[in-house]
Amino acid sequence: MKKIAKILTQIQKVFIGKEEIIYKLLTGILSGGHILIEDVPGVGKTTLAHALAKTLGCSFARIQFTPDLMPADVIGISVFEQNSGQFVYRPGPIMHQIVLADEINRTSPRTQASLLEAMAEGQVSVDGKTYPLPSPFFVLATQNPVEYEGTYPLPEAQLDRFMLRISLGYPDFAAEKTIMKMPADKKELLNLEAVITPQELLEMQKEAASIFLADTLEDYIVQLTRATREHEDIMLGISPRGAQHLYRAAKALAYIKQRDYVLPDDIKEIVTTVFAHRLVIKPEALLRGKNAEDILQEILHDTYVPVVPHGKA
Repeated sequence: MKKIAKILTQIQKVFIGKEEIIYKLLTGILSGGHILIEDVPGVGKTTLAHALAKTLGCSFARIQFTPDLMPADVIGISVFEQNSGQFVYRPGPIMHQIVLADEINRTSPRTQASLLEAMAEGQVSVDGKTYPLPSPFFVLATQNPVEYEGTYPLPEAQLDRFMLRISLGYPDFAAEKTIMKMPADKKELLNLEAVITPQELLEMQKEAASIFLADTLEDYIVQLTRATREHEDIMLGISPRGAQHLYRAAKALAYIKQRDYVLPDDIKEIVTTVFAHRLVIKPEALLRGKNAEDILQEILHDTYVPVVPHGKA
């Protein structure tokens, strides 16, 4: 699809290499989900989020999450105006189409929770009044998985609202050599132009949602979901919201691959990205060296994969 190719080409002007990461990011965006980007500092998390917003023509706000950040700093506040004698809502940075919650685990649980209503319902409530968020609306959050001092781990309720968790990783040799020589002023990022409009993005989301997913593949998603709740090494399995997210993400991935139907391989390719961050592993399993990704591979191996010739069941 030409639009997908244009988006990819534009983002790659400033985010070098890692094409598969951009595809995963687009999978979340086209399925209307929020995305958690988890990786060490300096690998391009902020650059990727900013480039995505500019390429999609969306308004963008970056919120630096710090220990002293308050909920009002995110969602806004009502201010009394003497001239009118009324309280007037002053919007916070949440009132943008793409919001980067940078280092989200460095702020208090109270401020983290200020995002919950926005992520789940597309609105915020201030002083008893509800204000709709712009459409489309996405939260891209980043966190450092290595440094734990002075951080507040995201609770399961918040993690469950992120459709995908992606890790960028270090670039390969050739990409790192190119990155090394890029100018420090980031003019290329500032000069990126939009290749689609927000309205076109909404239309692409509708097209992705209309992709055919066979009834047998619906059963396959439910079986994978239920298997996480029954696995001996898992304390907390996947919620119905997680299954819904996998359903939508598989359709979006098929759409990106220019198919009008979902294959089992689409589900297998994206399931770890959708499921891994939602699982709570038992301590004894962690002591044995197991992680969420390992357990999901076991579940995939043990779950029957339906045969769907030509996308039909």
